[in-house]
Amino acid sequence: MTHTEIDIDAEFVRDLLRDQHPDLADRPLRLGARGWDNQLWRLGDDLAVRLPWATQDADALLLKEHTWLPVLAPRLPLPVPVPQRLGEPSALFPRPWIVTTWVPGEPADRAPVTRAAEAADALAAFLTALHRPAPEQAPAGRGRGGPLADHSEGFARQLASATELGLIPDPDAVRAVWEDAAAAPEWAGPALWLHGDLHPANVLTADGTLCGVIDFGDLFAGDPACDLFAAWILLPDGARDRFHAAYQPAPDAATLRRARGWAVGRALSGILIGEAGVRGRRGGKATWGPPAHAALRRLIATAHR
Repeated sequence: MTHTEIDIDAEFVRDLLRDQHPDLADRPLRLGARGWDNQLWRLGDDLAVRLPWATQDADALLLKEHTWLPVLAPRLPLPVPVPQRLGEPSALFPRPWIVTTWVPGEPADRAPVTRAAEAADALAAFLTALHRPAPEQAPAGRGRGGPLADHSEGFARQLASATELGLIPDPDAVRAVWEDAAAAPEWAGPALWLHGDLHPANVLTADGTLCGVIDFGDLFAGDPACDLFAAWILLPDGARDRFHAAYQPAPDAATLRRARGWAVGRALSGILIGEAGVRGRRGGKATWGPPAHAALRRLIATAHR
């Protein structure tokens, strides 16, 4: 992570608004979150300011959202943050930034799903609506998508790290899930629109079910298995069959195998990030650990059937 050298606080964000969008500058402003790539500042009741701060990639991710989310949002059945204004690089801040709609709800890593059936239906409806053929000019994935086998080296490193920390009780079972997924036939259909980063912190809940999806910076076109992994991490035990029955068109066996591979990789990543949070390390997020451990338990249990 390469945090910006500029000290971003409420008064700085307000100065940016005064400079480029003065009609919004007097709204109440408070910090919403500091993510991997961006800071989020809530602006009044219905808007938010997103500014890049932690990675060099953040500028391109925000511009991607500004370009494509207004096109996709009208067909999606769950609320998503729709860009309303673009902030241009300036003497005050040399990077682009955006003003989006605010999506209410709690991140699922802090408020997990408890109404399994409703959440399975909501996730299936959302992904059915999103997973449509993308145009040729759609963005490519940021290190995601493509054959699972291309990611085997990274998977092995993460598995070794988590095992050395004593976080994986049965590494052979975890490896078997990955190897089966990596051997599955590749996606032969059209490149579909994908969220690309459906981990629990990017999905919002209210009253025990899904109420919104945020952070489309990894939006790209490719294999739907890259999103279908979310059923393993977001939904509680016993909900996946309902999700797979509701998602259309029904995924074939190879797609489900690849989704398991993406899920086991994401679970390992979440376990390591969660452990870093428990240990107080920079970039760690303790709330990521429990859903990742639960997903890995489900994946292994299913493999043993």
